[in-house]
Amino acid sequence: PTECFLSQPEEKQECTVKAKRRKKKKISDVLQKSAPKPGVPADLQNLLTQHFGENRSVIEIEELQLSDSCFLPANDLTHSFSSYLKEICPKWAKLRRIHKEKKSVVMLVLCSSALRSLELIKSMTAFKGDCRVVKLFAKHIKIKEQMNTLEKGVFHIGVGTPGRVKALVEQDALCLNSTKYMILDWNWRDQKLRRMMDIPEV
Repeated sequence: PTECFLSQPEEKQECTVKAKRRKKKKISDVLQKSAPKPGVPADLQNLLTQHFGENRSVIEIEELQLSDSCFLPANDLTHSFSSYLKEICPKWAKLRRIHKEKKSVVMLVLCSSALRSLELIKSMTAFKGDCRVVKLFAKHIKIKEQMNTLEKGVFHIGVGTPGRVKALVEQDALCLNSTKYMILDWNWRDQKLRRMMDIPEV
């Protein structure tokens, strides 16, 4: 009988210990409590250092450091996409007129998915005017089709995903020599509340 009495309180103790375990914090809980922070140049620098830090020498990491002059002011979340582009690129009409090169774009916009790319293309109508936009993502568009499109015509803005843009650059289908602006869709979050930079493949 004494053994029975001893084992009962032990079981109760185990139950209380289990109840005390903390719940894992979900990203949605964190975001609900804090206001969304706009991305800043330091975020990108930190990301580059984290990603390349382990397998690069100190000198190589120093070469990866981008000076402040490389960055435009970040969107402070008060702008729409078109108004932000107008602010950072006031001489767009002139740049668009000068650009005559095939297989290249003046402005490259990178986002996390094809659907997000389409959203951004629709939302930049007030900015782009009559310039030509090329879709650079994999959904329903084969890479050979995009290569032919880039070879035949002159495009001013390219909107797409990092994976497809990388593939086009590696195959010399997209030349970045005449690219003046690269916009990262840094603050937007998908259904899983991940930003573009939170996706491991990116």
